[in-house]
Amino acid sequence: MQHLTLNTGIEMPILGFGVYQIPPEDTEQAVSDALAAGYRLLDTAAAYGNEEAVGRAIKKSGIPREDLFVTTKLWIQDAPAEDNTRRAFETSLDKLGLDYLDLYLMHQPFGDVYGQWRAMETLNREGTAKAIGVANFYPDRLIDLIVNNDITPAVNQIETHPFFQRADYQDLMREHGVQIQSWGGFAEGKNELFTQPMLSEIGRQYGKSVAQVVLRWLTQRGVVAIPKSVRADRMAENFDIFDFVLTDDQMAQIATLDGGTSLFFNHHDPEIVTWLAKRRLDA
Repeated sequence: MQHLTLNTGIEMPILGFGVYQIPPEDTEQAVSDALAAGYRLLDTAAAYGNEEAVGRAIKKSGIPREDLFVTTKLWIQDAPAEDNTRRAFETSLDKLGLDYLDLYLMHQPFGDVYGQWRAMETLNREGTAKAIGVANFYPDRLIDLIVNNDITPAVNQIETHPFFQRADYQDLMREHGVQIQSWGGFAEGKNELFTQPMLSEIGRQYGKSVAQVVLRWLTQRGVVAIPKSVRADRMAENFDIFDFVLTDDQMAQIATLDGGTSLFFNHHDPEIVTWLAKRRLDA
């Protein structure tokens, strides 16, 4: 496994396992299989509703806590945001059965972002959140957060895949010491990703699948990837990407697939903003 050093000085695996859209009843087995396959970075969120199942799998694994890198995410909080952020953090820790998080992310750039971030800064200073970051922040929101607060986000988890590559944004984040992390690395199969001719041909040259080519492309760019699967064989396949290197020409070919726009939703769209900002979790 390769690791990247965050702006806090801690190391983060460049490849992990995500549990978005895995039902709670299937999550414990999926995480157990992922840990058995060698994954040590686990990514969940309060909004996914499966933190408890992730925690059970961690406990049953017997893997030393210091060998794991666990991420969860804060959903939008009602006022007072600072108090409710601490409550939400403690709820997530309790569900996961952990004493600290390696990375705590603000899931959406909405609500009282600054109140939430101040509380997250406090958690970071206290040591219960070893690193703090954000998700789904576009450049304007990220830079505004950076220049108006004490702690720069360690990570920004954003939609990143061959059809929305975010190369210029990655350069900007790098300038400010923010690590890019991908969600939706396979674009959920949109644009017939898994049969895309160029990616298929590149994979044939190495005896690799399109999924492995995409994960190699992401990690070779320095993008942290968190592929999801409920199949143990697919988890093992996704993990097996460190025995080949894409050429500069192949990286340039893949760059031509970039459409420059989201395949899912636009965080600048007023309807999307309204829907996300009004959503609240049951717990």
